Amino acid sequence: MRTTVAIVNEQGGDFAFEEVDLDGPRADEVLVRIVATGLCHTDITMRSFLPPEMFPNVFGHEGAGVVEEVGADVTGIEVGDHVVLSFRSCRSCASCARGLVGYCESTLMINYMGMRMDGSTTYTRDGAPVFGSFFGQSSLSRHAIAYADNCVVVDKALDLTRIAPYGCGFQTGAGTVLNVLQPRPEDSLVVYGVGAVGLAALAAAGHAGVGTLVAVDPLPARREAAARYGAIGVDPSGEVPVVDRVRELTGGGASYGIDTTAIPAVVKQAQQSLAVRGTLVVLGLGAEEYPVDAIDMLQNGKVVKGSVEGDSDPQEMVPRLLAMSAAGDFEVDDLVTTYPFEQINTAVADVLAGTVVKPVLVW
Repeated sequence: MRTTVAIVNEQGGDFAFEEVDLDGPRADEVLVRIVATGLCHTDITMRSFLPPEMFPNVFGHEGAGVVEEVGADVTGIEVGDHVVLSFRSCRSCASCARGLVGYCESTLMINYMGMRMDGSTTYTRDGAPVFGSFFGQSSLSRHAIAYADNCVVVDKALDLTRIAPYGCGFQTGAGTVLNVLQPRPEDSLVVYGVGAVGLAALAAAGHAGVGTLVAVDPLPARREAAARYGAIGVDPSGEVPVVDRVRELTGGGASYGIDTTAIPAVVKQAQQSLAVRGTLVVLGLGAEEYPVDAIDMLQNGKVVKGSVEGDSDPQEMVPRLLAMSAAGDFEVDDLVTTYPFEQINTAVADVLAGTVVKPVLVW
């Protein structure tokens, strides 16, 4: 079938709208008509991160839409279902068997390499392959091929334009708090970089009753957004150094920290701001290396670790967060700003400038 995609034709290029051919679903695949797709920093970063030979490419990994066709081997999903799309996992390797689907042994191939396991692509243009299958969806498209493992069926009464980011950004931030850190009311949490992921983390931490929440971000609007979740804002360019200010606000150091910036100097500050035996989770994609204060880590038993999607299983975490939202315990709807899909490059510019938190593109 023919469909319209927001395609990146060369490394570092802008998104352009073109028609391409999309395969019909194979036995294990699902065809989804995309209604809305959240725009994530990963989509933007990958335009420059991937090598030149992996273009043209269709990104997008926070899709939400309506199922139009289901492969013969797919169960639990029917034509007409509304779905939120998330990352893929094989559901059969050792990591998946332990419930750690974000660390699936096949994750590189099925989420990032732009093709099916057999090397074929779901998209073609004039008979030539177009890389796609990004997170098993490539949902910057009017239609996408997905799979049972990354399609989460949701209530048809829900607004797909509001819940698309649950597939990645909101899930990652909230999952890091609820699954990885599991803070207690007597703990403190500092989030460095309060975009969509950071604010979702604060929303989840507020629900968990964490006693002290701090948001470090240079943008006043972001600090104001964080204040709605009970976080004290810290301007990193202020007169008091960030490490000193965080230690002051947390009574000597933070129990936990989350970095979403991927800025090496910020990660080091976040580590130094931890309390004895504190834990920092790094979530940002960008820098290849982070410096650490080795003496501080060794003497104080601090931990710096990564997390994939907040150690979430989308089939469990997305419904959990939607239930929390319905109960008023995870209020993130106001973080979404919608754009017509044709304005994708405007949305990119706006989120990079920090004027919006979570752009969602709507067909």
